[in-house]
Amino acid sequence: MRQINFVVIFVIALALVLFGIENTEPVIIHIAPGIDVESPLCVELIMAMGIGAVFAWVFSVWAQVQGYMSFGKQMQQRELRIEQLEKDVERYQVELEEQSLMLPAAQEEGEALA
Repeated sequence: MRQINFVVIFVIALALVLFGIENTEPVIIHIAPGIDVESPLCVELIMAMGIGAVFAWVFSVWAQVQGYMSFGKQMQQRELRIEQLEKDVERYQVELEEQSLMLPAAQEEGEALA
């Protein structure tokens, strides 16, 4: 899957770079009042792609962090559930032992009556 992702990203990046190279006319970007930047369109397109890639990476990292946080909560809930189930198993084992101790006595009395 990584190879497919790499190929897709490479093809898109290559197409954008080739498109940018064909557009070399100087353009002006108005960043803020009084701040203007003039550079070739291809440089601005490549910078825009880079900034977009950085934003996508930051979003991806943020999504992974959220996933790890929710995974930690799920693990805590599962650990609590495991502890509850282990306590239930111990309680059932004690009840089973008590019942098994009671059953032979009941069978002996039943045999004596018969």
